[in-house]
Amino acid sequence: MFFTFLLVLNSWGLELGKRLKRLRVPAFILGGGIGLMFVASYFTGVPVFHEFRERAQRAIERTLPVESVAVRSRKSLDTKLRAAELKLGSDVFVRIYKQEAELEIWLRDGEKYKHLHSYPICKHSGFLGPKLKEGDRQAPEGFYAVTKKQLNPGSRHYRAFNLGFPNEYDRAHGRTGSALMVHGGCTSIGCYAMTDLGVGEIYRVVEKALNNGQIKVPVHVFPFRMTETNMSKVPNGKWVPFWENIKVGHDLFEETGVPPKVGVCSKRYAFGAQSDNCRAIAGWS
Repeated sequence: MFFTFLLVLNSWGLELGKRLKRLRVPAFILGGGIGLMFVASYFTGVPVFHEFRERAQRAIERTLPVESVAVRSRKSLDTKLRAAELKLGSDVFVRIYKQEAELEIWLRDGEKYKHLHSYPICKHSGFLGPKLKEGDRQAPEGFYAVTKKQLNPGSRHYRAFNLGFPNEYDRAHGRTGSALMVHGGCTSIGCYAMTDLGVGEIYRVVEKALNNGQIKVPVHVFPFRMTETNMSKVPNGKWVPFWENIKVGHDLFEETGVPPKVGVCSKRYAFGAQSDNCRAIAGWS
């Protein structure tokens, strides 16, 4: 893999060199520009070479046969399960944080759920806030459910499952969109891309749970970790009421260790017993 990475780096450097030679860019200007990029990245936290990292990751994974990806992700997942003393096939809960770019996997362990692993999200598109319409390139926020019908083992992004957007809440607000996925690779126009190796583990956990009797896997997507501190930093805006609504569901899991029952009443999410007479977040049937 390291050798492959060097090849990618070399090819990228050669291509850049050829382009700059055609443009006749002096070396001191090139060096100064690169230096400024590093300084900007350091002080602003903006990953100026993020695109190169993504391209390198994709190039490395493309060199691995599908069988190698499957074997590596299987071994890695098995190691995580042993370390956490959890069983494959247990009920699963998925939680996503946009700002932190993390996808968490939780498995049922007795009466509560136990954290298995947090996977870095390689790429998601758009800004903080929910998806509103087809083509806006926004990744969804809210409460979703995944059933067997939403699994796609033959995805062009290696493995994928559909989030089920628009859900009951989205439809109540007239929101449109389709094919919003958690998938492999590292590109996104509204999906959550996890790399092939990452989604290999995530998909396997979800698939095994569904095959073992779980009817639907809850997937809760939040703009950021919904602590009181983080909420206090949010400037007043149009999404604050929405985030305050979904924070109720977020906090219920934090308190109980069990994903809450979720429904939609009067264009708002309702939780627990308050959702009994609401439209449930059902996933595909």
